[in-house]
Amino acid sequence: MPEVTRRRTGELLRKLFEILKAAPEGLQAKEALSALADAVSLTDYESGDYQAGGRRFEQIVRFATVDCVKAGWLLKNKGLWTLTETGWEAYQELKDPELFYARATKLYRQWRAAHPTSEPDKEQETEETAAKSVSITFEQAEEQAWQEIKEYLLQMPPYEFQDLVAALLRAMGYFVSWVAPPGKDGGTDIIALVDPLGTKPPRIKVQVKRQKEAVNVQAVRSFIAVIGESDVGLFVCTGGFTRDAADEARTQEKRRMRLIDLDELVDLWVKYYEKLTEEARQHLPLKPIYFLAPAP
Repeated sequence: MPEVTRRRTGELLRKLFEILKAAPEGLQAKEALSALADAVSLTDYESGDYQAGGRRFEQIVRFATVDCVKAGWLLKNKGLWTLTETGWEAYQELKDPELFYARATKLYRQWRAAHPTSEPDKEQETEETAAKSVSITFEQAEEQAWQEIKEYLLQMPPYEFQDLVAALLRAMGYFVSWVAPPGKDGGTDIIALVDPLGTKPPRIKVQVKRQKEAVNVQAVRSFIAVIGESDVGLFVCTGGFTRDAADEARTQEKRRMRLIDLDELVDLWVKYYEKLTEEARQHLPLKPIYFLAPAP
């Protein structure tokens, strides 16, 4: 039966690291795996499928990346894979593919030894395979769930998305005094207060953008222009923010401003979900499904 050697696995991992190095903000797992498949020549075995489903190539790489995550070489968050500085240093130090993967495996086993989760009489190899299977099942479920949530929000009508943000602010304990109707809004989509009468500062001015593109620094500066000294500006954008835009918001001295991207928005929605009204939950209805989680 054909197998994948440690050297071959190391070759795939090193090529994956090269791809991720060129994407400092990270890549979605599917994008990274697709780019890797295009960058190497797959064997017939790797191109085939497992009986349980799924192409062997993808499962081989996913299994190997579990070692890399526990080694501190790779970060995974909601399907986003990001190479760490430690990972790149390992890539540069260990140029032999077999030694490269062997180091990752060694670091994984050190991590496992520090986090025992099974009966001591089980064989180590069987135990490791089971643990990695749990990790892969969990991360693939997370990737799929996150992708569906992301696409749902990106296709949401802009004014419904605006209402979603207003509903979240209410669930967080703020008093929404105004939500912009369709038409020109003067740069502010929502105004929220910390008390019902608006007698306590600050007043929160919110701008909401439901788009795939990242907000640039010019858009952030335009929003800053409508924020008073006693206000707090909240800029919510599904496409995130460019680095210059984030720097502009962070370095403000007289205007307080907070940027919220899609990841943080969904995290806040989940955190305050129980405090949302039933009507508000329909903007983004969620239901938890429990998986056996990998050890932290």
